[in-house]
Amino acid sequence: MSYDLSFIAKDALRLLTEGGADRAQCTVSLSEKREFNMDGGEFSLFRTTMTGRLSLVAYKGGRRAVLAASRLDGDSLARAAADCLALADAASPDDAWEIAPHIGRRAFSVGTREPDTDRLFARTRELADTIKENHPKILIEQMIVDHTGWESVYADTSDNLYTDDGGTYNVSLMFSGHEGESSSSFFATGFSTESLDLPFIQLGSLASLLESAEKQIKTVPVEGKFVGTVIFSPECAAELLSSIVDSFASGSALIEGTSIWRDKLGERVAAGDFSLALAPHTEGILHREEYTSDGYPTENFYLIENGVLKSFVASAYAANKAGVERSPNTSSAFVVEGGERSLSEIISGIDRGLLVQRISGGRPASSGDFSAVAKNSFLIENGRLSDAVSETMITGNLAEMILGPLERSREQIADGSTRLPYLAFSGMTVSGK
Repeated sequence: MSYDLSFIAKDALRLLTEGGADRAQCTVSLSEKREFNMDGGEFSLFRTTMTGRLSLVAYKGGRRAVLAASRLDGDSLARAAADCLALADAASPDDAWEIAPHIGRRAFSVGTREPDTDRLFARTRELADTIKENHPKILIEQMIVDHTGWESVYADTSDNLYTDDGGTYNVSLMFSGHEGESSSSFFATGFSTESLDLPFIQLGSLASLLESAEKQIKTVPVEGKFVGTVIFSPECAAELLSSIVDSFASGSALIEGTSIWRDKLGERVAAGDFSLALAPHTEGILHREEYTSDGYPTENFYLIENGVLKSFVASAYAANKAGVERSPNTSSAFVVEGGERSLSEIISGIDRGLLVQRISGGRPASSGDFSAVAKNSFLIENGRLSDAVSETMITGNLAEMILGPLERSREQIADGSTRLPYLAFSGMTVSGK
């Protein structure tokens, strides 16, 4: 069944306004996923799934309600609109809610909606064969490869209409190293690409993680406790930066009054040569926020530029609530440019430290204090990578860590969501046995 998404979006707005909404928003989308699964090195599944999504937002007298549904036919749309209006009637009023003023029509696109399925299958088989040949100790526990194509329409009562279509190829793997009775812990990675020009082994961090998994089959514990430099892989760096943004610069931290950066706009909060951009419109960023939940088209911006806090990550609602400027986007498309030295050169200058490729930990304290279990890690001693180590506790303070000393590797990894280097933080505590 085909749908006219623009008609559905406009009809939803009509139903909401006729039902008493002062303002309204609607997003309606269709996606098609063609997916290969491999388990234990063998293809186990090929399927195609179609998904429809409907999101309604109604505002009545300062009250706001959001409702999501998966059916797009007329009767379902009418029920969803009625339910959304009923939820708005029951909500608490809040004058901070707003939607974008009239901007007009915008069209967004990335990648291609129609996949080359035969070539996707060939690239998937090529990856499995490459791993088997070059990394015989690796067991692929699961590999999911897909192409997801989509089309969506956003409309609101400010007479804005945004269309978005495209498609990406996506790869997700979970694997471990095995030798005799010994095995590593599991490694997981994923990345997206808009073309099949390169073998999958060359994308993301996959090649280096496969090598690490083989070296992690036999590990040793870290002896004692020391303060040193901890290098986080780009995947770990993304988690760390997300925690920093959530704790210190997010709309929720501002509204709750827990942000220790609340009064630091224009002040130095990071190492002087460190800049963090939230940049969904950067080459290689495929999972984009094209427009905010408030209906504003997005733009790239620096959250931190040369160590100075330039903005917060605030939606229109959070900005109104906290008394700050609305940010140009609210995405997690983190982009940090590479530094002057390679990863190996950074390691060569470290007396004792840790290279960490996976972390597990809880939410940091509002002060920035955090602790996490470092997994899939390697000890650094006298300027060289040493033993693969078993799970080890690392502790530090996020606000102090980002103030530096902080070093970025020349290498960067782009996975379709972020583009980041390795980040090396000094003065962290590593606690072993």
